Formats: sequence, C-alpha cells, structure tokens
Amino acid sequence: MYKVCFVTTVSITLKSFVLDFAKALYETGDFEIHFICSDDPEFADALPDYIHFKPIPMKRRISADGLKAIRKMTAYFKKERFDLVQYSTPNASCYASVAAKKAGIPCRLYCQWGIAYVGFRGIARWVFKQFEKMICRLSTKIEPDSFGNLHFAHKEGLYTADKSGVIGFGSARGVDLSKFDIAQKPLWRHTIRQQYGIPKEATVFVFVGRITRDKGINELLEASETLLHRHKDIYLLLVGNTEKTQLLDADLYQRSQTEERIVYTDYTDNVEQYLAASDVYVLPSYREGFGSAVIEAQAMGIPVIVSDIPGPTDAVTNGHNGLTIPKADTAALLEAMEQLYGNAEQRSVLGQNGVALVRERFEQRELFGQMIADRYEMIRNKP
Repeated sequence: MYKVCFVTTVSITLKSFVLDFAKALYETGDFEIHFICSDDPEFADALPDYIHFKPIPMKRRISADGLKAIRKMTAYFKKERFDLVQYSTPNASCYASVAAKKAGIPCRLYCQWGIAYVGFRGIARWVFKQFEKMICRLSTKIEPDSFGNLHFAHKEGLYTADKSGVIGFGSARGVDLSKFDIAQKPLWRHTIRQQYGIPKEATVFVFVGRITRDKGINELLEASETLLHRHKDIYLLLVGNTEKTQLLDADLYQRSQTEERIVYTDYTDNVEQYLAASDVYVLPSYREGFGSAVIEAQAMGIPVIVSDIPGPTDAVTNGHNGLTIPKADTAALLEAMEQLYGNAEQRSVLGQNGVALVRERFEQRELFGQMIADRYEMIRNKP
C-alpha cells in the first residue's frame, strides 16, 4: 500500500481539482489517501471515509504563520512516512516542499497549476520568482498543467526539462463528460434562464471563476457595460466567489451590481448548468495554470473568448473553437464579444469544434488513467 498526501492552501482547491482524482487513485486498491489544507469542518465532514484529513492553518498571503505550518507538516510527514507528497497553490507548495524535504519524503511532486509571480512587477516579481525557484529546486518532479506554462518555466529557468513534464494534453482534472453532459443542455438552459428571469432569445455571456482583478474582471465589466448599453438582449452571468479586496474597480463593480442584466451567482457545484444556459464563455485572465472552465465550457458546446496567455491557449485555437485576445485589452475584448453576439452561425461552429476537441483530448477518465500510471512510475522509481 502506497501512502500519498495532497496539500493545498484552502479546501476549495482540493474539492475542485483533487477529490475526483483521489477517488480514482484509491479505487486502484494500492493507495492510502491523506489531505492537508486549512481547517474547514464542513469540507472535512463531507469527505469520504477513506480520506484522512489533517487540518493545518495556512493563509493565502505570506505571514509568520507559515513557519508554524512548516513545523506541523514536517512532524506529520515524518510520522506518516509518505511515499509521495503532492502540493499545489503558492503558499501550500512553499510550506510542503520545505517540510517534505526536511522529512525525507522520497517523491515530492509540485503540481504547478499557475505561476503567481507572472502577474507581479518590480521587486515583488523578483521575490516571488525566488520562492517559485525554491519550490522547484526542493521538488523531485514538477508537473505544470499546460504546455504553455511548461515552456514559460523552462525559459525562465525555473527547472530543467528532465525534471518536468505535462500529463497528456494538459489540465489538472480534464472534463467529466457524465457531469458535463451536453444531452442535458436544453433542460439546464431552460431551468437556469427561468430561475434568473433571462429571456429565451437573449444572448448570454458567462464567466466562471474567482471574481478578482487577475481574472480580467475589470475589463469584462467595462466591455459588458458598453455592450449592454448597445444591445438590450444581452446578459452577463458571473459564476464564482467575489474577492472585492483584490483590486476590483470599485465604481465598475458598484454599477454592475445595479444592472439587472448582470447576474452574480456566487459559487456553485453545478457549473455545467450555468454554462448550458449561456452562449459564450469569457476568460480575459492575466494568468492561468490551464483554465479548466475553458474546456468545461467547450464540453457544453459553447464558444470561448480567452486571453492569449499560456494555459487557455493550450485548448483554444483562434477562429477554430474560440477567439483569443491580448490580455488587459478592453477594446479587443469588446470587439470579440460584439463579433460573437452578432454571429450565431459562427458561435455554433466554434461550439461544435470545442466539443470535438474535449472528447478527443480532455476526457477525464483517460487523463486520470495517465496520471495514475505516472504516480506508480514515480513511486516505484523513487530516488
């Protein structure tokens, strides 16, 4: 029996990106599964019995509490003697990589689902790049979830090619096509639109993710404000938790709250239903690891508009299954949204191409099979 521990800063990452894979790993009969993140009693109570949960306080920002987290993780790793410790998200990866090295864990896997310092400038960029290089140096293997970020990291000198690789075509979890079932699209489309009072004939743009500056929300709100003024049959759905402290434009945000055709839904476990109710998915992000909602949207047959950045462009070919735009470019975003609003035939073609791509490259069971084989190889060939 191999012992594996997954570490993230907060529970939502484990829930969204790790839980399904952990189940597939457990079902092989060869793995004992442990989770570490900040305490979340509701999350802990909902976990299946086969997952051992160890809460360790961590914050998303750098703080002195990080030293306590490292000490607690080191003690836990020494006690449990894991064969593999896998970590992702910036702070958890920093703490876990140090602790796993100190505890002598033979396989230390950094799942690089995004590179934080890409969005920084000046001294902050330099400092966080040093943290990133330290995490990579302490890890025995690094697996970014996109080829775009793999190539970026090699160019930046974060790690060498012999120490890293992307599983399959990328993505941390692929798409569960039994959950993102396009056959249910007409029903879900009717249900969600009825719930929010959206007319059947309206064109709906949707964003799924954290409502924060780095996701390009300021640009999305500004472009949408113009678009909604021009056309009375356009709606915008914003599906996710709002992080108002993360440099959102206060005036834009306040105006969007009073606009009846901009709908904030908060977090949902049924994102597939909101995608089914929509006509175009928009991700004007500044940085991404991969952008899982991009392929989830494509699985539901809707075209996508994404920033031309590593990650999302691994699953989007401009003009084939979506449109790519420069990041932080409101004018380009507005133009792309206007283009797809006015061309239902193009939306249909892009959507169909997206479905085909996801089925060919990102089906979850196939990806999980490749990931499980990778974990076996890693542990059996440990240093």
